[in-house]
Amino acid sequence: MTTGQPKLRAAVIGAGHFAYRVHIPVLAARPEVVLDSVCRRGSEPLALIRDEFGFAFGAEDWRDVLKRDIDIAVIATPHHLHFEQAMAFLDKGCHVLVEKPMCLDPGQAWALVDKARAVGRELVVSYGWHYKRGLSRARDMIDRIGAIEHVVCHMGSFTRSVFTGNAGSSRWSHVRIQPQAETWQNADAGGGYAYGQLSHALGILFWLTDLRVESVQAQTLNAANGVDLHDAAVARFRGGATGVLSGTCGVPDGHGFEVDIRIYGEHGAVLIDIENERLILKLRGGAREEPDIAKGDWTYSCEGPANALVDLALGHGRNESGGAIGARAVETLHALVASARAGGETMKIEGAHP
Repeated sequence: MTTGQPKLRAAVIGAGHFAYRVHIPVLAARPEVVLDSVCRRGSEPLALIRDEFGFAFGAEDWRDVLKRDIDIAVIATPHHLHFEQAMAFLDKGCHVLVEKPMCLDPGQAWALVDKARAVGRELVVSYGWHYKRGLSRARDMIDRIGAIEHVVCHMGSFTRSVFTGNAGSSRWSHVRIQPQAETWQNADAGGGYAYGQLSHALGILFWLTDLRVESVQAQTLNAANGVDLHDAAVARFRGGATGVLSGTCGVPDGHGFEVDIRIYGEHGAVLIDIENERLILKLRGGAREEPDIAKGDWTYSCEGPANALVDLALGHGRNESGGAIGARAVETLHALVASARAGGETMKIEGAHP
């Protein structure tokens, strides 16, 4: 940004735990950004956040923010609210960062992609791993194994209390704004492990490959409140490849995220092990490549998407977590949850969107 150029005016819709802990501090640290508007329910936490970060305006109704002069918007409300709000701010002409999952309905997900393209604005989905140093090298390895024939995509995390308890974790107890149980524990509003966590691993898979799921057959183990805690699914991808998708909140608290993606092609295989920071290419004849990954490079954090939103609005940078990636994840998750609710019936993903 050149001297004298107006700053980007930012709005944050849904200033809950994660936006307070990650997105807002990232935006506040960017000299090109002015924090214009913040929105969340509850007058006391709203005032706390507005005063702490110096937002010019605060409101409990997001539509009041929509009336203001905004350049970039972060949508971090509960999952089922993302579509209407992201669509409204894209329509307004804003570049938009939307939390994952970008929404719950596949048709709506692709409608957001189409809208962003039509208005010439960036739609960034909040996938933090996509911006980690060295992870994109997996894409070059995948290009060397030929046509993809089989995929294993698994994620485990320490989030049982998020879906069954007070929605927090001991590692977050010091944060002044805590996660809200109603966001994560309402099965009719996208609560549960598939939308809340497995969406991360699927985001990585669809960022690194052009795969798109065609059908899903799934089973879940659910909590007493009806949300899924553990997910197991068999998938068929367009073009014929098979896949196994799984997720679990069963990692004990005090341990990190487990994300394992294995991709098997006609000429070789690629292993991505996020927890142990390993990337391995296996080729015929016993050939093996394993680049060094610096310790901590793949430890999860999510500064990348908000920084990308700012950079893209300024006309540079790359969108490593665009809407089409999020939409492919949404249609997969929607089919997985629907299949499990139908007792494991195979669910085909409808629609001709490219």
